[in-house]
Amino acid sequence: MQVKDLMITDVITLPKTATYEQAAKLLYSRDMSGVCVVDESGKLVGVISEKDLFRVLYPSYGSFYLHPEMYIDLEAREKKALEIRHQPIEGYITRAPISVDPDMPILMAGAKMLAERVHRLPVVKDGKLVGVLTRSRVFNKILKENFEVQREK
Repeated sequence: MQVKDLMITDVITLPKTATYEQAAKLLYSRDMSGVCVVDESGKLVGVISEKDLFRVLYPSYGSFYLHPEMYIDLEAREKKALEIRHQPIEGYITRAPISVDPDMPILMAGAKMLAERVHRLPVVKDGKLVGVLTRSRVFNKILKENFEVQREK
């Protein structure tokens, strides 16, 4: 079985110009942990995940050690979170995300997910995003096919 047999083709994406707030609302409303980010032509430019959005709310180690007073006042941190809501996600995305080809075997794609510690892989053909393969889809397919596991009704 290949990636193209299991990938999601109705892919929800965000433009690179989307704001932090738009990305957060999309992930929350759709119960998604991440989404592909594309340019005007549909070319994959990155991925934004809950982890990426969450990381923005907290200081880097260097920033914390240079200005710890800025991070001790939790009310000030909450106000800071409100300030970033209109900032574009382009500065927060994971650029050059690990992607796969539609013809790759799913077990190889699953191994890539484990090795790279990612939950989803954009599927790219000729530079264009054509789908997304999630770890849960690979895992569920393997269980169903090889272990005859069925969902309880």
